[in-house]
Amino acid sequence: MALAALALRIRTAVTSLLSPSMTTALAVRYASKKTGGSSKNLGGKSSGRRLGIKKMEGHYVHAGNILGTQRQLRWHPGAHVGLGKSKCLYALEEGIVHYTKDVYVPHPRNMEAVDLITRLPKGAVLYKTFVHVVPTKPEGTFKLVAMI
Repeated sequence: MALAALALRIRTAVTSLLSPSMTTALAVRYASKKTGGSSKNLGGKSSGRRLGIKKMEGHYVHAGNILGTQRQLRWHPGAHVGLGKSKCLYALEEGIVHYTKDVYVPHPRNMEAVDLITRLPKGAVLYKTFVHVVPTKPEGTFKLVAMI
């Protein structure tokens, strides 16, 4: 009999440990809001604008090819190069792309440029980069002349 009472006492102890009591079941709390961040932080996810030089030194270009895109005048149009509305550079003739740098000497009445020059260290020189297209006549081709 004592053995049966001991087994019953062990069984009730084990079942109380394995099954949750009513007080613990009532104490469970769930989150009132889902996680995942704020929907207000949407900035900085736009793709790049693909600005920059498209044709390098020595590349052969046709008339109308875009040589570079820019927001400000970083590269200036040279011989046989046009400047678009959005400051993009494009070829006016067929030929080979060539880059040169010239010393930038601002007009004395341009106060912004004069202030920039005076703030430079002594001996420093500013340069402008120009993009040129050197025209080449393709061999074996000719232009049709309007017949009279």
